[in-house]
Amino acid sequence: MRAVVFERYGEPAEVREVADPEPAEHGVVVRVEATGLCRSDWHGWMGHDPDITLPHVPGHELAGVVESAGARVARRRPGDRVTVPFVCACGSCAACAAGDQQVCERQTQPGFTHWGSFAQYVALEHADVNLVAVPDGLSSGTAASLGCRFATAFRAVVAQGRVAPGEWVAVHGCGGVGLSAVMIAAASGARVVAVDVSSGALELARRFGAAECVDAAGVADPAEAVRDLTGGGAHLSLDALGSPATCAASVNGLRRRGRHVQVGLLPSETGTTPVPMSRVIGLELEVLGSHGMAAHAYPAMLELVRTGVLRPDLLVTSAIPLDAAPAALASMATAPGPGVTVIEPWH
Repeated sequence: MRAVVFERYGEPAEVREVADPEPAEHGVVVRVEATGLCRSDWHGWMGHDPDITLPHVPGHELAGVVESAGARVARRRPGDRVTVPFVCACGSCAACAAGDQQVCERQTQPGFTHWGSFAQYVALEHADVNLVAVPDGLSSGTAASLGCRFATAFRAVVAQGRVAPGEWVAVHGCGGVGLSAVMIAAASGARVVAVDVSSGALELARRFGAAECVDAAGVADPAEAVRDLTGGGAHLSLDALGSPATCAASVNGLRRRGRHVQVGLLPSETGTTPVPMSRVIGLELEVLGSHGMAAHAYPAMLELVRTGVLRPDLLVTSAIPLDAAPAALASMATAPGPGVTVIEPWH
């Protein structure tokens, strides 16, 4: 098969021929119809993830068709259209038994713990636990965008953030996950303040329901701007980018007893990220993490997609062939582009 491969962190990847994957007894091989280009892939390429072994094929958001299945797979067959959460659970640890597959103790992640979906085929483990059927009428490009950014945002806003109608929700960073959070919070009846340095990203945020926008590059203190716009601070705030600055701004923009949800990854040279804990204590703030969404939680989200309440298809702003993926991956640091880009390995 053809796949995007990198041999060294931060150095150019290339498209080359590699061996086709084989399914594990409990796994499948999926013919990749579309795969999302995500900032998490860039973090992996830069060497921020200790699970990656070189050489490596990135890619963790995907949709496609089951090509082959292992002998122990009962619920899926070749020809099934599927997507998958980026956290693939084992289905048998204590976390999985509690329904918390997104924090599985023995989780695997395509594109991180093993070769991913920037390829024509990808192997996925524990298929009966992790595969999600793609509904009729949902394109592969849209389905691919669900696996990391949209599903992560859905759980971060609805389950972890406990959004309520009429609340103010601040979203710091309006890339794919941030725009998803804007759309989901607005559809939940919240008033959304979108914060970003890109005018294009903020324009999309308004299109997807943001009531207010803050150009973080044009104000001295984005958190102060959020507090001013919301009459004292957001009830719920998400760092959807993942940087010390956006994390601090998210916490500092909350009102008393507000809720901060950390969604964006926070790599740090020192191994820790400063958080304004004095404000957390003084205002009795909640600080929460959110790490994807288990496959069993997809039906509620997919029903909102089916009925048109949520429109993840509008988030997909471009599609590129596999040959364009190495350059697009490298550009994620400085010019990620608005919305979601999907890679189509067979085009």
